[in-house]
Amino acid sequence: MRIRDLNWMQLEAYLARDDRIVLPIGSTEQHAYLSLETDNLLAEGVAVEAAEPLGVPVLPVLAYGLTPTFAAYPGSPSLRLATLVAVVQDLLESLRRQGFRRIMVVNGHGGNLPARAAVREWVGDHPDAQALFHSWFNGPKVWAVVADIDSAAGHASWMENFPLTRLDGVALPEEAKSPVDMAGFEAAGPADVRRGLGDGSYGGLYARPDEDVLRIWRAGVEEVRNLLENGWRRG
Repeated sequence: MRIRDLNWMQLEAYLARDDRIVLPIGSTEQHAYLSLETDNLLAEGVAVEAAEPLGVPVLPVLAYGLTPTFAAYPGSPSLRLATLVAVVQDLLESLRRQGFRRIMVVNGHGGNLPARAAVREWVGDHPDAQALFHSWFNGPKVWAVVADIDSAAGHASWMENFPLTRLDGVALPEEAKSPVDMAGFEAAGPADVRRGLGDGSYGGLYARPDEDVLRIWRAGVEEVRNLLENGWRRG
């Protein structure tokens, strides 16, 4: 359940019987022909669907992350690493003080992976609480599905092309894009990255049948739900 559908009194009543909550985090950034909010839409959507049968509340997605690589693409604002770490740890601490003792961070953006260390550091300093960090898009079950369908998948390719990330009236190329060697951009600035990437996709097909991407969705939801149920320290 989304906390937008609750008031504080209902959430306080929930805390009397459960101490779990979900914090989705994402990024507002270019995804070629897909929505600039692709990472946010997917992280929050997977979290909500996974948590709903368990009755666990889901916070609004943290809509900004680390995306300095895409700075030359309009609509791709980035936090600094120190800012992301501080925001995530501040939110964990605030939720803990309100009584939440099991907090799951569902990440939807590859650039946010340093936040995993921030979560682990916070957990080490708070033995009375637990926090999980899970990147839904590269969990083992999700990647098993991707590999089974088409392993030539990456940023802004078919594996992020869901009904909720598509834009009305925007046509996608029908031909696959040759894979881009991202290692070659490690020392490049944003302008060079944009020149090298062009439309922003890392390569592969831009679209596959919905039955394929919905297999990814179901695997992602299953992994998040399993962690929400079974990923906590006992005792």
